[in-house]
Amino acid sequence: MKGFAVVVGFCAFLAHSAVLAEAPGDPLSWLGRIASAGHRLNYSGIFIYQSGKNFETSRIAHLADPVGGERERLEVLDGSPREVIRNNSEVRCVLPDQKMVIVDQPGGQRAFPSRLPASFGGLAENYRIRKGEVGRVAGLDAQLIVLEPKDNLRYGHLLWAELQSGLLLKARTVGETGEIIEQFTFSDVKIGGEIGSEALKPRYTGESDWRVVRAHGVEVPREEIGWSLSAPLPGFALTSVVRRPLGNDRGEALHLVFSDGLAAVSVFIEPAGTSGTRPGVVPMATGAVNMYKRIVAGHVVTALGEVPLETVRRMGDGIERGAR
Repeated sequence: MKGFAVVVGFCAFLAHSAVLAEAPGDPLSWLGRIASAGHRLNYSGIFIYQSGKNFETSRIAHLADPVGGERERLEVLDGSPREVIRNNSEVRCVLPDQKMVIVDQPGGQRAFPSRLPASFGGLAENYRIRKGEVGRVAGLDAQLIVLEPKDNLRYGHLLWAELQSGLLLKARTVGETGEIIEQFTFSDVKIGGEIGSEALKPRYTGESDWRVVRAHGVEVPREEIGWSLSAPLPGFALTSVVRRPLGNDRGEALHLVFSDGLAAVSVFIEPAGTSGTRPGVVPMATGAVNMYKRIVAGHVVTALGEVPLETVRRMGDGIERGAR
């Protein structure tokens, strides 16, 4: 039996070495694999989201069809039922308890395991990027890629990618002292193969009395914004400007997105009379998301994102009326 164990261990070593030989050595090449794998591969599985003491389990199925594009179904398995159905760029968030369906085109927002943008070349300007050790996630060998922020305006990120496919198996966001801000981890995953229609079929079809909220924004030319950031934050650039309906005859909000290529801050600007927010500064935090509100020129400015509080505070304080 001892000899059998030695043979098995030696075979495992050879298989592991062969995989390592095929994998790229450059950490930037790994980021490229991670960025594309979440979109081009078929996969299904169960992952756990952790934020502080809160945990949430979700089931996901993703189909990459050369003809029909991407289709995805995500179902939250804990607490109040929720389901997210994606068909290419359109996302339908179904909330059965509220009898509501929210239809949106989130644009630059990225969900696990597609956490990285297609264009990531600028990340090296704001993060030190290096390879870590090879570990195991959901029973699969995974290469660790570490992104260490060069300042205190963004969090650090640890990314574990499956060695053969590059699919992101685990993503951890960490604070300045290394504390876990949030984490996504596959507990079970199947990469490749067929994704049946049943796996993508919505559980909730929506009844006639359900409310449908269409949150699609309308793009606004940057020269017509009427607002500007007086003191730009290092590494963050304006990437998107849209007008979004507030609902219930409350008018519209201007939605600006500033990003460094990985971290993003959303700034919403709406008339003060529509939000019920009292004048004054209101900082808040929920898990990895920090939020900061203030009143300026008769409008409520809300800055929020998965960044440190200092970042949203500086972003919120820097927004002023008038185009630059």
